[in-house]
Order: sequence, then structure tokens, then C-alpha cells
Amino acid sequence: MRLGDTANDGARAFGRPLDGVRVIALEQMQALPFATQLMARLGAEVIKVEQVGRGDSGRTATPSMTRENGEKVGATFVRNNLGKESVAIDFQSDRGRQLVLDLSRKADIVCENLGPGKAKRLGLDYEAMSAEHPELIYLSISGFGNDGLSPYEKWPAYAAVAEAMSGIYEYARRPHQPPVINPVGGLGDTGTGLFGIIGVLAALRHRDATGLGQHVDVSMFDAMVSICDLAVNYWSMGQFREPDQAFALPLILDSFPSARGWFIVQVVRDHQFERLANLVGHPEWAGDDRFATRQGWRDHFEVVIRPAVEAWAADKTNLEAARAFAESGIAAAPCSSAPDVAEDPHVALRNMLVEVERADGVDQPVLVAGNPIKMSRVAEGPEKFVPLMGEHTDTVLGSLLGLDDSAIDELVAAGVVSRVEPPVPPVAPTTPSLRP
Repeated sequence: MRLGDTANDGARAFGRPLDGVRVIALEQMQALPFATQLMARLGAEVIKVEQVGRGDSGRTATPSMTRENGEKVGATFVRNNLGKESVAIDFQSDRGRQLVLDLSRKADIVCENLGPGKAKRLGLDYEAMSAEHPELIYLSISGFGNDGLSPYEKWPAYAAVAEAMSGIYEYARRPHQPPVINPVGGLGDTGTGLFGIIGVLAALRHRDATGLGQHVDVSMFDAMVSICDLAVNYWSMGQFREPDQAFALPLILDSFPSARGWFIVQVVRDHQFERLANLVGHPEWAGDDRFATRQGWRDHFEVVIRPAVEAWAADKTNLEAARAFAESGIAAAPCSSAPDVAEDPHVALRNMLVEVERADGVDQPVLVAGNPIKMSRVAEGPEKFVPLMGEHTDTVLGSLLGLDDSAIDELVAAGVVSRVEPPVPPVAPTTPSLRP
């Protein structure tokens, strides 16, 4: 799916579930920007307020691409800011802070992930904003919450911090090897952002019933304890190991090499084990006392089961092997590389990658994850490219706060706000889609 395309076009007449909802986002990096991008995809107007001179720290991430005006924009920013408007305000100054407070009174939702205690220090916290706007819904995303209870409240937190503290790194660590950091990218960010969305949608529904907004306080650590719940849950039920011992759950959930790449197989039921045995050419295992229990599968896995599966897969690709298992009713999947994902027919048919054409002479488009929420009465797209910093300063301050050109010019001269000319829209490509 290209930037600007629309899927499920017949649903346009129904609008989108968050049409008419305005969001002011004091955000950076990924956890909150991911959440607000999803709000934008569901129809919300998302106005991103960026600090003059610095902007969202995700803009400086690497790798990066060059925009039409020579501005660099990092991969983290490109992934998480489609469909938003950008207003550049020095909200650490008194006049800038007041502008943000004025904008908040025009909003349904204000979101922030500025860092431990920073919104309160700036006078931009929930109490300050809701005092004259009790209908406001205010979302905070932080490492450890904003209620003053956590002993870690002032710790800075990226995704890996919350993931590590959830117990999942130690749970998944292989014996005598160090933990694998960020094994699924920014799970701590994306997972927390999803809980933030759930909280905001619930608060909107609650406001419909009560007429009042509220503070939605989502901690990255809390989110990871929830998502990675099996680590503590299994331990509490007696399934644990000593440090640097193998973690041998009584099931098969393992990876195997093939003629090209790796694949995974999961067997957790007796009938699934019988299907595995038949598929890899060992039907006699069904009556073998060694495999009469699931613990028996584990006890004989490395010596008997793994060699048999690997021998069977030796002349197959990982996709071929996974397909054979799946068609036998056994959960399996190829361990796909990035090019595999980009070329996957499911990903294409479900519009799960958005192609962003570059303005810096590079032919290969940037690929950004699409919207995983498919709704029968909601059109998908068109997506708008990420904003330049301050691209919408004039239009937002003019339309929402009624400031005329001279007033905005004076704020620019005083360094309270900054602006940039909007880019010329790129010409729609006529060449076939380019993917790795």
C-alpha cells in the first residue's frame, strides 16, 4: 500500500470512529507517538507539539532520510508520525506554556511522555490542564507511573528497561549466555502504547456517561509485566529453573534449521505429537513409551526428536517446512527475514506495509507498518507523510487560537514558536511498487 492510497474505499461514507476528536501530543520517541499515530489512523486530529530548536528526539534517530528542505528525519520518527500536524513551541517559556494550555482547552485528549515529572515541573500536567477543562482526557506514558508510588519513578526508561524488569529477559535467556536485548524491537514501547490507546478509548466512553474526563496513567513496567506475564505466572506455579540451567517446559516449542533459514514448531497436545511423528516419518513414536508423556518428549528431544525433524527438513526451505507442518494441523512458522516479510503475500493483501516515497533521490521507498486494525465500516488510508517540525504552526495557532499573521510573526521573532514552509506534495509514482 502506497502513501495516499485507500483500502476498503466503499466504507468512506461511514467516517472513522475518532472523527471529530482532537489530540494534543507532547511526545517523543516511540511509545506515545505509536499510540497517537494509531489514533490518527482511526480518524483523530493529532497535533504534535514539539519543543522549538529540538523537536521530537525520534527525529534524530538512525538510520535517517533527508526531507525536501534538507531536514533529516530518523527511522523512529518516520515509523510513528504519519498523519499528524506539527506545531513548534518553546513550552519551557512562560508564553509558550500558555500557548500549550490554550491549545489544551481546544482538545479532547492531551498526551505526554516527556519524562519523569517533567510535565508537572512545566505546569503542563493533568491538574493544570483539567482545572478549567474537566472534560479533558489526559494520557501519561512513563517508565514507572505518575502516582508517586514507584521507587523507580525518576528513572529514565526506554523499552529495554521495562522489558528487562518484567522478567522476560531472564526467563528467555539461554544457559551461560547473556540476555538478548530488545528481542522483538520496541515491545516495551509498542505494547505500552497499545495499553494507552485502550485507556483513552475507555475514558472517552466513560466521559460519554459522566461528562468528565480523567487522567490515564500507563507505566511501561506495568505494561511489560502484563504482556510478559508467563515469567512470573509459571514461577508461581512451580515451573522455574536455577540460573544457567536449561528451561525445559514439558512441550515442544523449538526452532529448527532447514535448507534455507530456520522455522519454529509448537506441539502442546498428544494428538499434535502423533501428527509430528507421522509427518517426519516416525509413526512408531505414537506407541513408544519414551513419548507417552509430554515430559518424555522433552527428555528425549535433543537426542531423538530434533535429529529426526532436522533430517526431514534438510531438503526444504523454512517456508516449505512450516507449510507442511501447518497443513498437518501443527502450529509452525518460518523465521522470516525483513525481505521475506516485505514480499509476504499476506502482508501485501492485508496492507500491512505502507510505502513512503523518498524525496532524497533514493529509489527504494521506506516501509512503515500499516494499521493492523481492520474494520468493515472504516476505510483504511489515505496516510499522510510525517510533518516537518513546525510545518503547521501557523495554521493551528490561527485556526484554534485565532491568532493572525502579525501575532504569529511576533511569536516567531521572540523565539516562542517556530515555523517551516510546508513541502510541495510529491508527484504520485507511476512505476510499479518497489520493495526489497
